Amino acid sequence: MGLSVPKAPTAVVLRPLGLGDLLTGVPAIRAVRAAVPDHRLVLATTAALEPLAALIDAVDEVLPARELAPLDWSGPPPELAVDLHGKGPASHVVVDRLHPDRLLTFAGPGYPGPTWYPDEHEVRRWCRLVSEGLGVPADPDALDLDVPAVPPPVTGAAVVHPGAAFPGRRWPPERFAAVARHLADAGHDVRITGGTAEVPLAAAVAEAAGLGPDAVLAGRTSSLELAAMVAAARVVVCGDTGVAHLATAYRRPSVVLFGPVSPALWGPPPRAGRDGGALHVVLWHGDGTGDPWGTELDPALAKVTVDEVTEALDGLLARV
Repeated sequence: MGLSVPKAPTAVVLRPLGLGDLLTGVPAIRAVRAAVPDHRLVLATTAALEPLAALIDAVDEVLPARELAPLDWSGPPPELAVDLHGKGPASHVVVDRLHPDRLLTFAGPGYPGPTWYPDEHEVRRWCRLVSEGLGVPADPDALDLDVPAVPPPVTGAAVVHPGAAFPGRRWPPERFAAVARHLADAGHDVRITGGTAEVPLAAAVAEAAGLGPDAVLAGRTSSLELAAMVAAARVVVCGDTGVAHLATAYRRPSVVLFGPVSPALWGPPPRAGRDGGALHVVLWHGDGTGDPWGTELDPALAKVTVDEVTEALDGLLARV
């Protein structure tokens, strides 16, 4: 009779939020892996993000999850559970119900842990949680994502992504159209991206820019195809949304337009291109007091002009 091989202990990491949230959590997830290299690392995230979550090299398994809902966990209690969702208590309870041997959360009623600082950058916040809680270094710049195995719909494109989760973070479509037209006039292959619900928006931007229907890829790409296209893009221009974080993850030149939220909290890292200049250019005229869930265009985002964006793009493309 052969010897049975003991199963590896398990670590469960909770992050069932949006695309940008997932990607900003990657350095912390990598730090968890470094802290428990012999564990099976399970990432609990939304079913829609499962294909992209599988591109994080630190993750062994993806568990479909819904925000603040109990996890569909049938295995034995994990050795470690980490709340990368929020400051609690609702998300703390989700991981606590797994009855892990060790639980890592930010400090809250009934839960010891590191202190939550509201003015901390999202990436550094979760890196600090893991670093302080598990005693390992965490590199906030470890944001890279594996390139999907699927072929990109197009390579070398200037990706224009006009959508965002809430109206307060959506720069006007006519301005995106003017930027798309500027890029096309400069000889770039411009493609307008977005989700299924953003097809009318993307089509309106393309039409106003004088682009043909082939330029509209909104609603026509899977999440992996979109990621592959961003990874192979010439440049990306978008608002404060998940595509901006994809450009960061694949180190593609980008111009990102911020409004209600400060880039000091959610902006790309200060990476330099080969020439030493910024790889990701941020435009922002706010004071951090806007509403990221607002139903109308945020005044700070409205202050960003077409000329500012085209000048930033021209300077970036001339350098990289």
